Amino acid sequence: MKQIYLDNNATTAVKPEVLEAMLPYFREQFGNPSSVHWAGRMVSGAIEKAREQVAELLNCSPAEIIFVSCGSEGDNFAIKGTAEALRHKGNHIITTTVEHPAVLETCEYLEKNGFEVTYLPVDKDGMLDLAELEAAITDKTVLISVMWANNETGNLFPIHAIGEIASRHKVRFHTDAVQAIGKVPVDVKAAKVDMLVLSGHKIGAPKGIGALYLRRGTRMTRFMHGGHQERNRRAGTHNVAGIVGLGVACELARLHQEKDYVSVRRLRDKLERGILSTVPDVKLNGHPDPDLRLPNTLNVSFNFIEGESLLLFFDMKGIAASSGSACTSGSLEPSHVMQAMGVDIVLAHSSVRFSLSAENTEDEIDYILAELPPIVQRLRDMSPLYQREEPTPLHCDECRMVHKAS
Repeated sequence: MKQIYLDNNATTAVKPEVLEAMLPYFREQFGNPSSVHWAGRMVSGAIEKAREQVAELLNCSPAEIIFVSCGSEGDNFAIKGTAEALRHKGNHIITTTVEHPAVLETCEYLEKNGFEVTYLPVDKDGMLDLAELEAAITDKTVLISVMWANNETGNLFPIHAIGEIASRHKVRFHTDAVQAIGKVPVDVKAAKVDMLVLSGHKIGAPKGIGALYLRRGTRMTRFMHGGHQERNRRAGTHNVAGIVGLGVACELARLHQEKDYVSVRRLRDKLERGILSTVPDVKLNGHPDPDLRLPNTLNVSFNFIEGESLLLFFDMKGIAASSGSACTSGSLEPSHVMQAMGVDIVLAHSSVRFSLSAENTEDEIDYILAELPPIVQRLRDMSPLYQREEPTPLHCDECRMVHKAS
């Protein structure tokens, strides 16, 4: 049976070059980089090299990179650290209704501890109103937190415009860029970002390693207390092998990002066109302009069926996809992103996310497009919501759904 992996927004395979670079730090070069003897000195240089590789990808100074365990830790660090450091200036935070749970739940925690949070809505395409964002800023606003790219729809937010707004109002700006890194250009200086978070396992590095960009001069309360690591900003023994792997993955992303964008975008567009042209009653979730979405991400709803049922049939055919964020899998509630976009609850439950990588092939897309229509039809035939008719595909520009003729 074929095995086709289209869940790269959940996690990616470790790249061979990354694994090869990591192996010595499990065996020969095993020292603790905080030690002053030869075993520690052997590995401390590798950490600084990785810091340079991460910084080069983001266009910042290596001194502005803090290694963390994952994207969720980085988001917690940025948001809680800012709230604590700037509490004397204000207690208001602005974010969006479609952020990753690491941001939303951190903001909810702060609301219980004296902070006020404005959750900006999105439109039916999942996009923000910049005028509404700017109007939400008050003299108590200390932080704006908006993701660079949405993990479910792939929507790219206008980070550069938000950076200009934040800079003009002298409000700190944090972005969760976990899904954007390695897929689209990310320049923290051009975007006027104060804090940015990335995660290794989304770009071919191992799980358990990430990084926080903290602009030079930005005040931050420590999130982890203990040792003196990371210039006294984040305590804890360094994950040396993971840090080395992250550095190599960032270097590979910098070298291959432009080429990978073209190849992945071509396959994603082929999958999108194929689904919308061969399967009726399908709704695209996300911005209709593919340039405003990540090149690898496609989220669609298959009306009349459960997305989870479709994924089970996919799995039997060797196809791995998801019904949304891996961090919310197992929840009976429809995706909070779909709800924020106003997607009908039935359609929200029928959404499926395909997220590709440069390792996917055209043959794999052809295989999916051949297997998908009969699977969908079989599930619809079992659904009490569906009454079978001879379908005549009609495309509705208003909702971007292909309907059956009535």
